[in-house]
Amino acid sequence: MPPVRVSRPRRYLTCAPTYFDVTYAINPWMRENAPVDTALARTQWEALVRAYREAGHTVDSAEPVPGLPDMVFAANAALVLDGKVLRARFHAEQRQPESAAYALWFKAAGFDPQEPEPGGPVREGEGDLVPVAGLILAGTGFRTTVPAHQEAQEFFGVPTVSLHLTDPYFYHLDTALFALDDENIAYYPEAFSPGSREVLGRLFPDAVTATGDDAMAFGLNSVSDGRHVFISPRATGLVDRLAERGYVPVPVDLSEFHKAGGGIKCCTQEVRTP
Repeated sequence: MPPVRVSRPRRYLTCAPTYFDVTYAINPWMRENAPVDTALARTQWEALVRAYREAGHTVDSAEPVPGLPDMVFAANAALVLDGKVLRARFHAEQRQPESAAYALWFKAAGFDPQEPEPGGPVREGEGDLVPVAGLILAGTGFRTTVPAHQEAQEFFGVPTVSLHLTDPYFYHLDTALFALDDENIAYYPEAFSPGSREVLGRLFPDAVTATGDDAMAFGLNSVSDGRHVFISPRATGLVDRLAERGYVPVPVDLSEFHKAGGGIKCCTQEVRTP
């Protein structure tokens, strides 16, 4: 029998897809000026928010800003750990104003977000920084740089493990790996360099691994509360493996956001407080 998994209430920050669009291309999923069904995007985002609330979680929303079509991808705005907020410093010029827009929400909510230094290393929030097992797993290769991993370690005082991404379709760590609970992860090994795969194997020998098909279906761009796993319904093999381990998959279709290279986790910032 698989173990009985226990969830705990989480606080998630999202942003409505009011201005979501694909007007530029900064990853292999994006096709400049690809048609976007804005009504469908809104319906899918509302379904995600509803699923979180039905599982007992708190959901906040930042105010969307005209001209920032990727602001819906709230995960990239920061990493919040123990109430401390490390703001993003985006790689793409088009996304750089998002950091200040999200800072307004954090300040209004009573947080003191760290001010990025101009010209500092690129860091893209929870896109590449995943807290789990007393560590911060930190992705690099396409966006966030290794010096930013060192920044995160100094800021939070948490050991940071650098992992090198090698496949441009998995340009952020959160497209190739997610925390299942406080101790374990699910990931797609082939998204990583050989050395990084070995590190993950040593740190997480009981991890759930995904196939290429499930990874390309955004199955690793998922959110888990320790019991429920909010996951793309197209990642059928991964859904089955998680259920076998005692997790409760909650399929949520965010396929319209795949056009911009995003999914469930991309749309979700976890606000972690002590």
